[in-house]
Formats: sequence, C-alpha cells, structure tokens
Amino acid sequence: MEATDLTLRKTITVARPPEVAFRVFTEGLTSWWPARTHSVGHERVDTIVLEGHVGGRFYERLDDGTEHEWGEITTWDPPGRLGMTWHAGRGPETAQQLEIRFVAEGDGTRVELEQTGWEVLGDEAEATRANYASGWTGVLGQYADAVDAD
Repeated sequence: MEATDLTLRKTITVARPPEVAFRVFTEGLTSWWPARTHSVGHERVDTIVLEGHVGGRFYERLDDGTEHEWGEITTWDPPGRLGMTWHAGRGPETAQQLEIRFVAEGDGTRVELEQTGWEVLGDEAEATRANYASGWTGVLGQYADAVDAD
C-alpha cells in the first residue's frame, strides 16, 4: 500500500463563521476535547493547551502539573488554517502531520481535517490510522457541539 493511501480525511460543517470555529478549536480545547478517553492522563487532565504560533506546543497538563506533549504548531494562519505535528501519547519521532482548514460555507464553516505521515509507524501504521479514523469522528462531534453552543 502506498503512503498516500493512508491519508486520513474528515470533514464536518458547523453553523458559525470561520473566526468562531477557529477560536473554539484553538482556545477552547479544554471545554470540548474528550480528555477522559482521548489523552494520556485521562481523568487527571486539568487543561489542554495549544500555543497559538508557529513553533508553539500542543500539550495536556495534569492535575499535578505534569505535561504530556501532543505536538508542535507548524502552521498558524487564523482563521483559515492550523497545522501541527501529532504524536499524542508517543514520542515525537512517531509524529504525523495534521492540518485543519476552516473554510467559509454560507453562514457556517466547513472544517477539513487531514492527517498524513502514518508510514513512520511501520507495521502499526494501518491499525493506528484506523483507530484514529473512528476517534476523530467522536472528537469532531464534540467540537461541533461546542461551536454551536458558543
């Protein structure tokens, strides 16, 4: 299988403009991210931080101050695009590239997520990608609920 076959794409539409969709995604993570099931620290997660600039960190902080890095910001272009490496729960040498685009669509926003670079996981690439394919569906659903409530 070629690496391009592993590209993971998810798209949702929210009923708010790109400025709101981008802000909720980047600044409101703690309010909508399902940390109990999609984090390193689970119920111990106190906050999720996305530092809004190229080179910024994306990480979770636990109730005891311990931090677990999820990635690094590679593209910061509000309100249209966010890019980062992604290695939540793994070392940075196993990172994928994640890009999220916020595209105006009528009065709302089409949010397009694309995750590439699975081949660095070798024999685990296909299974890990499949796990993320279902995981992102739930995560983006919670995000959409938060945007609609904003």
